[in-house]
Amino acid sequence: MMREMADIKVSIIMPVYGVENFVRKAIESIQAQTLTEWEMLAVDDGSPDSSGEICDEYARKDPRIKVIHKENGGAPSARNAAIPLAKGKYMYFMDADDWAEPTMLEDMYSLAEKHSAQYVVTGYYIDTYYNASEYTTQELSQPDAVYDKETFRKNAYRLFDKNLLYTPWNKLFLSSYIHENGLLFPDTFWDDFPFNLSVIKDVSSVVVSSEKYYHFLRARTDSETAKYRAGMYNKREEEHTWMIQLYKSWGIDDENSREFLARRYIERFIGCVENITSPGCTLSSREKICEIKKMLKNPNVAWALRNVKAHSLYMKIMLIPYRMKSTLLVYLESMTITFVKRRFPKVFSELKAGR
Repeated sequence: MMREMADIKVSIIMPVYGVENFVRKAIESIQAQTLTEWEMLAVDDGSPDSSGEICDEYARKDPRIKVIHKENGGAPSARNAAIPLAKGKYMYFMDADDWAEPTMLEDMYSLAEKHSAQYVVTGYYIDTYYNASEYTTQELSQPDAVYDKETFRKNAYRLFDKNLLYTPWNKLFLSSYIHENGLLFPDTFWDDFPFNLSVIKDVSSVVVSSEKYYHFLRARTDSETAKYRAGMYNKREEEHTWMIQLYKSWGIDDENSREFLARRYIERFIGCVENITSPGCTLSSREKICEIKKMLKNPNVAWALRNVKAHSLYMKIMLIPYRMKSTLLVYLESMTITFVKRRFPKVFSELKAGR
């Protein structure tokens, strides 16, 4: 029997595209939840494989699962198609190629109800696969906390630092807060980040749980690590602008937050330089050096170097060529990173995680 609107505690929104090898585990991990009063809105975003049909198969057996079939428009449009249809008091956004521990929804819901929270943030796992059987797990979390508007803003840098505020799937969102503020996912790649920024801009009741539930699956293959992403540098600059604007709107300019913003910027800048030296970039070596030289003249780099405090020996070493303002050394360092990233992806992941 279909549940009435008042009985649905959590609406799970899940875009589905090209995940026929994973979506069964994702759905079954929700069916195994100890909280049972949920609905799943699985949005088949014009998937070219059997992902949509697999969702239909589960929906026929479980009335809590509803499948929306639409033309391909990307993950943002898929999520946005489901948001107005969500009937739960809270919303949860899941990716169809990941899975969740059984008590996730119940624990998040209980915290939200206990503290009248608009936003619940938990830890999560990153399961990085190097082949079908070899993988490593990174655990990300922060201590339990209950924040009002001001204390959240002062402590947000701690959550950002642990990558807890960028993704949607380690969070529970109060549906009325989403609807009343007209919050949707923007039509852009890496849409999770700007959506979460729009959520936290005015949020006034936040609960953080140190518990970890969600398993984000990441593949590390030679082809993936060699990939060149056109437009990455401009995108990262845009994201930095968003962060600076957010902190200005909050009126937060303390030393800890400023140092975090600087470190966040320079870490991503190093990634943008490595993107230039990746094999997928078709520029010649001379052109790559010229591009890096131009990037290093960005005033944001000088600002970041003045404010950053490296938290590891690895990062201190990484910053030496940048502090020396040596284009050639930056280029050679980036070529080394590219080599390690391609030939020793496991070592690269471990170094990156410990930076």
